[in-house]
Amino acid sequence: MQLDMAAEELKSALNRLKRAQGQIAGIIKMIEEGRDCEDVITQLAAVSRALDRAGFAIIATGLQQCMAEEQPAVDRNQMRTRLEKLFLSLA
Repeated sequence: MQLDMAAEELKSALNRLKRAQGQIAGIIKMIEEGRDCEDVITQLAAVSRALDRAGFAIIATGLQQCMAEEQPAVDRNQMRTRLEKLFLSLA
């Protein structure tokens, strides 16, 4: 399944991914500097949430596109199974 998303639909997900990228760089620096374990874990949790939200946004957009397209019932059932698997992979 390929997602052909418009720039506006991707904007929020891309922003979250870019923030997560910066947070990961910060976490690496924190570890290298020997920062407090609790602070590192807190930042790891924040990155994890940002990645999950970006993933959910991308999947939701894909679901919206898939449901808007006319597809035979067999293809729709296969698509539903694939999308369900993607959602669960983020859970």
